[in-house]
Amino acid sequence: MNLLSVNNLSKAYGTKELFTKISFGINYGEKVALVARNGSGKTTLFKILKGIEIPDEGEVVFRKDISIGFLDQNFTFDEEATIQQLIDNADNKFVKCIRNYDAVIKASETSTSNDVADKLEESLNEMNLLGAWDYEKDIKEILSRLELHDTSRIVKTLSGGQKKRVALALTLINKPTLIIMDEPTNHLDIDMIEWLENYLQQESLSILLVTHDRYFLDEVCDRIIEIDQHKLYEYKGNFDYYLERKKEREEMQDAALDKAQNLYKRELIWVRKQPKARTVKSKSRVDAFYEVEQKAKQKRVEKRLELTVKMERMGSKIVEMHRITKNYPGKEIITEPFTYTFIPGEKIGVVGKNGVGKTTLLNIIQGKESVDTGKVSLGDTIVFGYYSQGGMIINNDKRIIEIIKDIAEYIPLANGQSLSASHLLTRFNFSPAVQYSYAHTLSGGEKRRLYLLTVLMKNPNFLILDEPTNDLDIVTLQTLEDFLDEFKGCVLIVSHDRYFIDRLVDHTFVLEGNGEIKDFPGNYTEYRTWKGEREDGRKNETRQEVALAKAEAEEKKRVSELKIAVEEKKPKVETPVKKLSFKLQHELAEIEKEIPVLEKQKAELEQQIIDSATDYGKVLEITAKLKPISDSLDKKNTRWLEIQEM
Repeated sequence: MNLLSVNNLSKAYGTKELFTKISFGINYGEKVALVARNGSGKTTLFKILKGIEIPDEGEVVFRKDISIGFLDQNFTFDEEATIQQLIDNADNKFVKCIRNYDAVIKASETSTSNDVADKLEESLNEMNLLGAWDYEKDIKEILSRLELHDTSRIVKTLSGGQKKRVALALTLINKPTLIIMDEPTNHLDIDMIEWLENYLQQESLSILLVTHDRYFLDEVCDRIIEIDQHKLYEYKGNFDYYLERKKEREEMQDAALDKAQNLYKRELIWVRKQPKARTVKSKSRVDAFYEVEQKAKQKRVEKRLELTVKMERMGSKIVEMHRITKNYPGKEIITEPFTYTFIPGEKIGVVGKNGVGKTTLLNIIQGKESVDTGKVSLGDTIVFGYYSQGGMIINNDKRIIEIIKDIAEYIPLANGQSLSASHLLTRFNFSPAVQYSYAHTLSGGEKRRLYLLTVLMKNPNFLILDEPTNDLDIVTLQTLEDFLDEFKGCVLIVSHDRYFIDRLVDHTFVLEGNGEIKDFPGNYTEYRTWKGEREDGRKNETRQEVALAKAEAEEKKRVSELKIAVEEKKPKVETPVKKLSFKLQHELAEIEKEIPVLEKQKAELEQQIIDSATDYGKVLEITAKLKPISDSLDKKNTRWLEIQEM
């Protein structure tokens, strides 16, 4: 069943062409990822789908009988409303069904007419068909998983990340037939992302999403569509398959372009030599020449960025933290004293839920925040490059080239050369035409790329990256990963992008919210595996402990009952109670375990003697086995009585 058809869609802003005659569709149950460089028109396409932008040509057709949910990068709420009020005001098929059912139930209380009975049966069938009985439970689970526990909070008091989670919760609560999502993992911690992956894998959900999170993409999506050079390409498979096929396509395009350019050069010489009066045959060749010319002048596949900035010299002392602690009133961040000494070239990941203090730790390392106890020492040669989650404050009325020149006219490179501000921008895929545009024309991803450039221009030797993957396209992320691989200084990364952090880090600082920083010797996935095995081990230990405790309790109960029986048979004599030593208690417990076993063995042998009464030899053999058991049983009973009398 087709839910969405996009047919020959084109859009441009002035001379900036985004996409030309692109077409694709989404069927029921399909989960599709849209991939493109920043500035290629992903957000514009979403706006066209939503109906707030008009395409230059083409059409968008949604199936009429479906519900559609949009999760935008920019969303608006009633700032004075509470989270609960936003949920209550949801207008979806589940709410309508429940309201209708409640109204019919109310009517049935005052009327028993056939009409009311029919409506009640109809509403019950609708409730069952939609699964509306679980609607309230589903809402609670979604809010809990996204850590929106206090639904009485007013929207204007929420942080940007909390508002994004509210927008996501409202989208999921409405249970639309088709969900269109723009970067759904931004502002979610890793636990939330892993839960969202599982949630979106439901067969009943159909999805079109933009995401830079490659693990998330692989887990959720089964098809990738890409806008590249204004055209659309489709790939049925995971992210690795997409990369392989994309590389093959680009190699074929480059080969075809080389062939067209060689042919164009030869034909150009022929055209220039031809007289003005041409035969019909030569005219057809001229027409073919113009087709070749059009192919030869196509743009080549854009090369990956080359991040080659100079790094300031790093001394032997970098950053040393000695038994630091840090807490706020009513909130524990680092209560267990933490000590760490950074060494050159190491790359460390920082993971933990939202609000556990990751950004606070970054600020402490840079000296921006003081510690409660302990000491932080910085090396004299350390130059921090801090890429913050909030991004840079950009003057939208300035041209892009001016923003870079305000920092430096020329930028030294690692190879000893230097680049002008314009050349550096070109290396970061800001073409000369774009450089003289105003900052407000940039997409969100292009602004993040510009921010990354301003951080690297300062030639840092200690990079601190707080959620660097937000809004960066996959191509830029791959380039950043390559650069960080070769970077000789220190790198500290806070990221919810598991692919990014797994590829780069040597070990991980884990903040679990208990006031302790755990230094784990491995990447995030290795940590999760270790943690899972440890939790499984604890569960097994707990089960074993429960079984052992149960057995011990049953044994104690049996011994207690036996003691009571003995006491009842003994004459009542007022004597002071003497407590048995631990050794005697242990001996008594062992005897009480052994006596029933010996009694059972004795009974079995005595029965065998009765059964073998006609076989004298057999009787002698069994009697020989019975004697030591009987002797042992007598000794155990005698010893048991002795201990009881102590």
